[in-house]
Amino acid sequence: MSQPQPYYLQGNAFTVRMNGVIGWLARHGVSLLGTAELSVRGRKSGQMQRIPVNPHAHEGAQYLVSARGHSQWVRNMRAAGGGELRVGRRTRTFTAVEIADDEQKMRLVRAYLERWGWEVNQYFKGITAKSTDAELLAACPDHPVFRITVQD
Repeated sequence: MSQPQPYYLQGNAFTVRMNGVIGWLARHGVSLLGTAELSVRGRKSGQMQRIPVNPHAHEGAQYLVSARGHSQWVRNMRAAGGGELRVGRRTRTFTAVEIADDEQKMRLVRAYLERWGWEVNQYFKGITAKSTDAELLAACPDHPVFRITVQD
């Protein structure tokens, strides 16, 4: 019996275009409510891949949450173990560790949805910041979370 494919919601033409615009803005110093451009080395190509993200600060730490699921940047991050966040000329290199504990992940996803839900709720299959703990726990395997540590 084969394993089901991990959850991934691919962007439509509009969202791909918007990501391009938001990434371009971040590269040129315009952060929309805290967005940044993530660069992570491609696990196959070796080339830096770029995508806009919403870095999330929670209890003194920084996190990246994949609203769309097990995307290419997630797979690349697992292989690379880090990357760069950029807004304008400011580039922050970081290491990343994936959060495996679902209880911790649940709290982080809830906090992330409280902050960014207006933008990303549609990617969480009905889960919102007001969902029950059980509903959030059930959604956790679909949304990888990485704790990032910026290197000085």
